[in-house]
Amino acid sequence: MNEQALDFKAWTNDMQARMELALDAHLPTATISPMRLHEAMRYATLGGGKRVRALLAYAAGEFCGAELEKIDIPAASVEIIHAFSLVHDDLPCMDDDDLRRGKPTTHKQYGDALALLVGDALQSLAFQLISQEKLLKSATQKLQMLHILALASGSRGMAGGQAIDIESIGIPLTRAELEHMHIQKTGALIRAAALLGAYSADDPEEEKVKAVDHFAKAIGLAFQVVDDILDAEADTQTLGKTAGKDKLNNKSTYVTILGLSAAKQLASELHANAMAALSFYGREADLLRHLANFITQRSF
Repeated sequence: MNEQALDFKAWTNDMQARMELALDAHLPTATISPMRLHEAMRYATLGGGKRVRALLAYAAGEFCGAELEKIDIPAASVEIIHAFSLVHDDLPCMDDDDLRRGKPTTHKQYGDALALLVGDALQSLAFQLISQEKLLKSATQKLQMLHILALASGSRGMAGGQAIDIESIGIPLTRAELEHMHIQKTGALIRAAALLGAYSADDPEEEKVKAVDHFAKAIGLAFQVVDDILDAEADTQTLGKTAGKDKLNNKSTYVTILGLSAAKQLASELHANAMAALSFYGREADLLRHLANFITQRSF
């Protein structure tokens, strides 16, 4: 492993640990009433996952000149929204999954009703944290972040993409239809993570924000393509969630539409597009470049 790769691995470990501490500090403790709800919120959020969205927020924020302390809450808010989406996605009325991040899903551990409330409470908490964050002194900055996160989470983002996904079970989709779904379902929150990091800077350069946005759009779609490839190739133990679920549920994926080889080629093309968005920048964009490699070359 070369020096740059070692440095990125160390940075990744540091930022993942930093995010875990931030989440632990800002999630309600299980000693506060309602205790079981708070315990389940922590169960769903802490101690698992690659924290890709937080890493994107930190990398984009550093690229745009934000101090790490100012990125913590926006990054944590995106991770909390992501955790809420996973809790709801796993429910019997959605994907009906038993395993997430290598442990029983929240509804398996705490029951369907409490899992539903966990998702609701996490969603509210994400917006609460940004709205009350003292390090973000500008009201305009807070409103901008709240707008970005709300748009990415709602009917024109993650929730809308999930609705299309549910309606499309057993129905063959075209590549354009599949792309539209995943731009909303997966890509919107990844794009939001990067933009929240960028806007954590007091006065980010407009051209840098545009570069981050272009980068995030490409890498967000690449993330889903790789997810589809892993669902077809990896096993449950490696993934930490049920493998082959898309095929079992008769869902259209990039693998079923394009074939495995073409799906891998598409992931490479999207990776190249993400890199091209940073072509005018030097080493200050290296964290984003390493993240693009991490996302497209991951094995779980």
